[in-house]
Amino acid sequence: MQEIVVSVLLAAVIIMAAMVLDIIGRRKKGLTKKQSVMMRRILLTAVILFVLQFISAERFTVLDNYLFPSAGRWLRLACYLADYLIIGYDILKKAAKGIQNRRVFDESFLMTVATVGAMALAIYENGEYLEAIAVMLFYQIGEWFQSYAVGKSRRNISELMDIRPDYANVESDGKLEQVDPDEVEIGSVIVVQPGEKVPIDGIVVEGVSSLNTSALTGESLPREVGVGDEVISGCISMTSVLKIQTTKEFGESTVSKILDLVENASSRKSKSEDFISKFAKVYTPAVCYAALALAFLPPLVRMFFLGMAADWGVWIYRALTFLVISCPCALVISIPLSFFAGIGGASREGVLVKGSNYLEILSKTKCVVFDKTGTMTKGVFEVNAIHHSSIDDEKLIEYAALAESASSHPISKSLQRAYGKEIDRSRVSNIQEISGNGVTATVDGMEIAAGNDKLMKHLNIPYHDCHHVGTIIHMGINGEYAGHIVISDIIKPHAKEAIAALKRAGVGKTIMLTGDAKKVADQVAADLAIDEVYSELLPADKVEKVEALLQTKPPKAKLAFVGDGINDAPVLSRADIGIAMGAMGSDAAIEAADIVLMDDDPLKIAQAIRISRKCLRIVYQNIVFALAVKFACLALGAVGIANMYLAIFADVGVMVLAVLNAIRCLFTDRESTFGKNQANNVGTQK
Repeated sequence: MQEIVVSVLLAAVIIMAAMVLDIIGRRKKGLTKKQSVMMRRILLTAVILFVLQFISAERFTVLDNYLFPSAGRWLRLACYLADYLIIGYDILKKAAKGIQNRRVFDESFLMTVATVGAMALAIYENGEYLEAIAVMLFYQIGEWFQSYAVGKSRRNISELMDIRPDYANVESDGKLEQVDPDEVEIGSVIVVQPGEKVPIDGIVVEGVSSLNTSALTGESLPREVGVGDEVISGCISMTSVLKIQTTKEFGESTVSKILDLVENASSRKSKSEDFISKFAKVYTPAVCYAALALAFLPPLVRMFFLGMAADWGVWIYRALTFLVISCPCALVISIPLSFFAGIGGASREGVLVKGSNYLEILSKTKCVVFDKTGTMTKGVFEVNAIHHSSIDDEKLIEYAALAESASSHPISKSLQRAYGKEIDRSRVSNIQEISGNGVTATVDGMEIAAGNDKLMKHLNIPYHDCHHVGTIIHMGINGEYAGHIVISDIIKPHAKEAIAALKRAGVGKTIMLTGDAKKVADQVAADLAIDEVYSELLPADKVEKVEALLQTKPPKAKLAFVGDGINDAPVLSRADIGIAMGAMGSDAAIEAADIVLMDDDPLKIAQAIRISRKCLRIVYQNIVFALAVKFACLALGAVGIANMYLAIFADVGVMVLAVLNAIRCLFTDRESTFGKNQANNVGTQK
């Protein structure tokens, strides 16, 4: 029965290996050279072992009559030994190096001792070599799965690493010269051709193009840029040539900072990873000594105290089985892989996590504190309403933009952007700026006044008050009131949805801290349904407020702060978890933060929390599953119930299942429409 089961398993291995090799042959990619070589070794070993199962030991002994006594036995041993070396030579080599470097107790050492011991027992008894080779074969299959899973989880981060630019184009004497990005100084003009990466942050001075930002933000929709637009390194120009004036050195550009974050992410380990590392250092030598005791103590007790036969072969076999079962591969491999896959899955969504420890903290977040300007709002003043206009709205904007055309004030720039056309200064004359009030000018022969209510009072023009929050530009034309324009900071498109998503993700409290006026802060908080708001705060006040919130939160709950400006850096450092806006956020904020949102979309915060919680669930599942199966099988092996095939499952089978479970972290779960509707229904009932 045992031989039938093994034959079926070997046949399955052969078919699987052949299919994988066929896929490699057709696609010419997908696996590394090392993985494809290992798959061929697995296939060759399985085929040889499969064939040897149909050649009984008796058939080999027939050779004894034609050659010399025991020739068949040694030929049989040579066939199995060759098969064993094909599949296991690298494990034997690793074990030897470990002993040489005084790092003895690892999985390679355990597998070597177990399989060599099983092979020695088979030689001594002239028994079956199948178990020793099968253990090594299935262990290598498990290692192959682990290698493939790691490669798959690294793929997202590897694609991110591809954003590193190899060169920058600098125009010299009418020709493009490729130079090292490190050599380009601030203020230089670089040329980015279609299909090339933007190597350094800067501002477009010539050209219009669509940028592919998917490597940075996870967003597949192209971004249109033109003259005056800021672009960040790592994007790819898709449609036409751009000339960009650099605003940063390459070492300080967005792409360099991202690469630095990714390269250092694995150095910051979570508590779960630290536990597994410490556990393995104690566990591995402990089980080795336990196996040694199992091999020698029972036979000695039987011989000297019980007067029974020692049965050395039985107890050595049990000890070898115990060693195979004890390999901590499932824990040592799957736990770091789960976190690595979680970081890879987050990066695919445009969320950079600087280390697995931050992923673990994020999963426990129950309070999220936001900055306002640049975080929940765009941080750019725009025209968002026109009231009481006595003429066409577009015409009112046109007159306001022309009257304000000589000013460099942000309000003037907002009006000019709203106008959207080139300013014809020949239409404007007699511009007079009245400090603290506004401007008057002659536009197309008409007297235009644009300013606040003080200007209207100064000119004796009756006006209408506006109850909207923002900067109000009252307009007068030829001494008559023509309406007013509301200019304010615009809330980001997904800001309100982000707050709702956090509530659905189990975040109990949302708070906004801002230096803006109370009226503005209260309006934004009300629009977004934020629980609490504190306004007119200095940077030091924000730190004090976060300190107070940290003191009052539940012990195991974590507080996250989300910001983008230089003044947010101290708060980002003080919070349990700091989240920065990566596209347009300040360098100080990105440096101080633990997590970076590459497209500045606050909706990604809830997505990051869901990713972290899924990752931690999988980690705990693997720990409980691996330890439960491991200790149960160790007990069975010690009393002689478990054989080498159960040992293979306890080691390789559990590892494969744990690894397959771990790579689920790569696939991020998005909120279902059903979940959103259910949350909305609950809110309505309340």
